[in-house]
Amino acid sequence: MDAAVKWQKGLTFTGTADSGFSVPLGGSADVGGDDDGFRPMELIATGLAGCTAMDTISILKKKRQDVTDFEVMVHAEQAELHPRVFTHIKITYHITGRGIDEEAVLRAIQLSAERYCPAQGMLVQIVPIELDYHIYEASLNGEPELVSSGTFQQSAR
Repeated sequence: MDAAVKWQKGLTFTGTADSGFSVPLGGSADVGGDDDGFRPMELIATGLAGCTAMDTISILKKKRQDVTDFEVMVHAEQAELHPRVFTHIKITYHITGRGIDEEAVLRAIQLSAERYCPAQGMLVQIVPIELDYHIYEASLNGEPELVSSGTFQQSAR
C-alpha cells in the first residue's frame, strides 16, 4: 500500500492512496492552520471505524441478519502532552434491524476484532480498545427500540 500527501499551503494538504481517492488534511487554527480538512489522528480513528464496520456488516449479512441501519462510532482519548498518542479507544456498534440475533452480533464483532480488521489488530497492540454494542429493533412508526446492549470482552493476546 502506498499513500502520499501533497502540500497545498500553510498546513493544508491533499492525501491520496492506491485507491485513487483524495482527502483533505488541515491543521486547526490554534496551530496556524485553516481548519480546512481532517486532522491526521482523525483519519486514523476514521480508518479504524471503517475497517471494523466493513467487516462487521459483511459478517452480519452473511449470517442473514436483517440490518436496516448500522453505525460504528470511535471515541479515542489522547494524551495531554505531545505526541498526543491515543491512550484509550472505545468502539461502539449501533445495529438496527428486524430480529437481530445478539450472538450473531457478538460473533461479528469478535471476528472483526480478532481476525479481519488490520487497523484494530495493530492498534490493540499499543492501546486498550473497548468494544460496546447496541442492538435496536426497527420500527415502522417511529424511533427504533433498544433491545440489547453490552460490551464484547476480547480474548487476551
